[in-house]
Amino acid sequence: MKRGGDVEKAFIGEIKEVLQEALEEERTQTLGYSKYDWKSKVSDNSRNGHSSKTVRSQFGEINLEVPRDSKGEFEPVIVKKYERSISSELEDTIVSLFASGLGNRDIEAQMRRVYGVEVSAEMVSKVTDKILPLAREWQCRALQPLYPFIFLDGVMFNVRQDGHVIKKTAYLVYAITVEGCKEVLGIWIG
Repeated sequence: MKRGGDVEKAFIGEIKEVLQEALEEERTQTLGYSKYDWKSKVSDNSRNGHSSKTVRSQFGEINLEVPRDSKGEFEPVIVKKYERSISSELEDTIVSLFASGLGNRDIEAQMRRVYGVEVSAEMVSKVTDKILPLAREWQCRALQPLYPFIFLDGVMFNVRQDGHVIKKTAYLVYAITVEGCKEVLGIWIG
């Protein structure tokens, strides 16, 4: 299966969920207080809903609900304000978050590379803490008892490691359910 095939499209929901959680945490960090933590509120700025935004990715279009604040001070970092597409490096990082065998430090290091020097280490840590449960939940989810067809595939990614760009393969196991839907069963980085 070539890049941009059915397997990658089946994974677009997880990419959206990670981006959405990261955006929400970015707004929380900008405002300085959690959603229902009014006691910690030191600013007169507050949450002000969301606006819809569609971004292009190598896997297809992703519809996001970008958080807003009442003063218009919130500037998203992971998907910048006027960006209409997300980088393949960001997508590759998100896919690798769902791979089995990555530890918390590995995931935090990857998120630090995504954000770069634009945000504090605390912000990276908080975003990682928000999205890590999503990845763990996906890894530990219950599978259906029967899959009529199971496929193995590999997708090559360029990954920055120790200051060098190297190629790694994300090995994918996916299946066709009894209902005829495609489902990614697991991902391993090799």
